[in-house]
Amino acid sequence: MTITAETVREELKNVFDPELFVNIIDLGLVYGIDVQENADGKTDVRIEMTMTSPMCPAGPQLVAQSKQAVARMENVGTVDVKVVMSPPWTPDCMTEEARDQLGIF
Repeated sequence: MTITAETVREELKNVFDPELFVNIIDLGLVYGIDVQENADGKTDVRIEMTMTSPMCPAGPQLVAQSKQAVARMENVGTVDVKVVMSPPWTPDCMTEEARDQLGIF
């Protein structure tokens, strides 16, 4: 399987915020995905994501689950998840489906 930003994004849809029960992609927590083939023929993945708040209690869990989900993908080398707080997350980052699920209009 070829690793692309889109295949990584699809895998990250399996990581759910334990308080909101919405996946991190639909919540708009993932700001960027960079994939680079390394010398071993594997693909290294770098993810930039944010949290719904700077003191998000689920932050460490979401980072760990994101790394684990992507690392399980075939042909993935290293996985680096960087938490950024700029730009700050707002409900506008969510997909329409997530807003509907959470009752945010």
